[in-house]
Amino acid sequence: MSYLVLARKWRPKDFSDTVGQEHVLQALVNALDSGRLHHAYLFTGTRGVGKTTIARILAKALNCENGVTSKPCGECSACVEIDEGRFVDLIEVDAASKTKVDDTRDLLDNVQYAPARGRYKVYLIDEVHMLSKSSFNALLKTLEEPPPHVKFLLATTDPQKLPATVLSRCLQFNLKRMTPRLICDRLTHICEAESIEAEVAALAMLSRAADGSMRDALSLLDQAIAYCGGKIEEHQVAMMLGTIDRDHVVRLLRLLADNDASGLIDTIRQIDEQFPNYARLLEDLARDLQRIAVYQIVGTCDSEDDMSEQEYAELSAALPATDVQLFYQIALMGRRDIHLAPDPRSGVEMTLLRMLAFRPADVSTMTGGATAPPGKRSAPVAEVEPAAKPAVRSAAMTPQAKTWSDPDWSQLVAGLGLSGAVRLLASNCAYLRREGNTLYLGLDPRSDSLLTKQRKDAMASRLSEHFGEALNVDITLGAESRETPVQQESRMTDERMEQARQTLEADPNVRAMKNMFGAEIKTETIELINPPQSD
Repeated sequence: MSYLVLARKWRPKDFSDTVGQEHVLQALVNALDSGRLHHAYLFTGTRGVGKTTIARILAKALNCENGVTSKPCGECSACVEIDEGRFVDLIEVDAASKTKVDDTRDLLDNVQYAPARGRYKVYLIDEVHMLSKSSFNALLKTLEEPPPHVKFLLATTDPQKLPATVLSRCLQFNLKRMTPRLICDRLTHICEAESIEAEVAALAMLSRAADGSMRDALSLLDQAIAYCGGKIEEHQVAMMLGTIDRDHVVRLLRLLADNDASGLIDTIRQIDEQFPNYARLLEDLARDLQRIAVYQIVGTCDSEDDMSEQEYAELSAALPATDVQLFYQIALMGRRDIHLAPDPRSGVEMTLLRMLAFRPADVSTMTGGATAPPGKRSAPVAEVEPAAKPAVRSAAMTPQAKTWSDPDWSQLVAGLGLSGAVRLLASNCAYLRREGNTLYLGLDPRSDSLLTKQRKDAMASRLSEHFGEALNVDITLGAESRETPVQQESRMTDERMEQARQTLEADPNVRAMKNMFGAEIKTETIELINPPQSD
């Protein structure tokens, strides 16, 4: 007897044997059990996720000799013939090869006739989006008002190409991509049933390579059985797929965190001895960076692969969030452009070196100091030393002072311990002069709503307590154009922001990014690390 490939041998025969897609299966089972059957079903999803398989099981459920049921017997002539692909009332059409309108008309000529053997005549049209516009027009009328004995089961990988008139006449089910964990569990079950010895790590590698397709996973398993000579081992599967040892990817991430360029080049040299798939290396690197970014935000990561939670925690702590975002973007660009490189290895080396070259500079670099040593985190925002605040005269800041000298009003307001609206009023005043026991202040006209007798009295009371003598306060709107504490703080912030912008503009890494990518600094997004404090 000829060998039957695993993808066909292990194709599910009923809903209970189908892996994943529970949201679709539950809807179909409920419809079959209740008898609420639609005349047209559309199954969408990427390759190998079970579109035509579920459609064939649905055809069995509709035509099983035991009646319409969600659990076809699999033993009657109708079930057996559908499994073997020779049931006369299941008409399977590959729309990719039957795109002409004449083909569609020939197909629909027999719709009006009753089924020969089964309960329903079932039309299963695969890759239905490949039909021409004229073919859709020919199908549309029948699809809208089919005879009661006809069911349409449509499958496609690209539902966006279907006319809205067709979509509106179908019940649509979107099949999900299989997760690596789900695929790995299925491969483990099949290997046990087939008495095939397989390492868990090897099956996990095949599951990731399948990219969400169960059919691709079974085909890869067939290939691995042949390649490995019966026993499926991790290192042999890695050689077959051209994949990179996960330890190498983790090592590259640690070297990036340590800013170790020579270590990166040495690691690539070691990887090159394994004849790797460098495009997949950048994919794995980008995938892990994405999961690190998720871990940094939510504190956990459902990675569904062999990288431990502890490794994600360590890398999340070693890599600043800004570096992770930058490295991820550069990894994607490197993957896109790898075919333009002189050779794949040099393309990956340049991608990794670009990550180090364009990572945000350290604080000391931004302010003209020495460059940070490798391994230290970089500060993503320019930090500028705050402007020195004028010293406050001792008489103004010393309680119970018996001598008077004009105070620095900004420092005085900060030291009075005012709060709420009283502090806001004082911060919008400028000190003018003292005459006798009266302090004359000028209030910014834009803050005139803050001036009330109660707040003015509260300010005078606190000033009297601070200086140890009875003082009165006289506040005039816009008396002289002197700077208030609020205005002074705003000016100092603007000066520091301008200094930060100039520092960023002068940074060689920023200039390099401008020249290479046409980047520009969004000045409105610059934030000061240590804005000036008022106390």
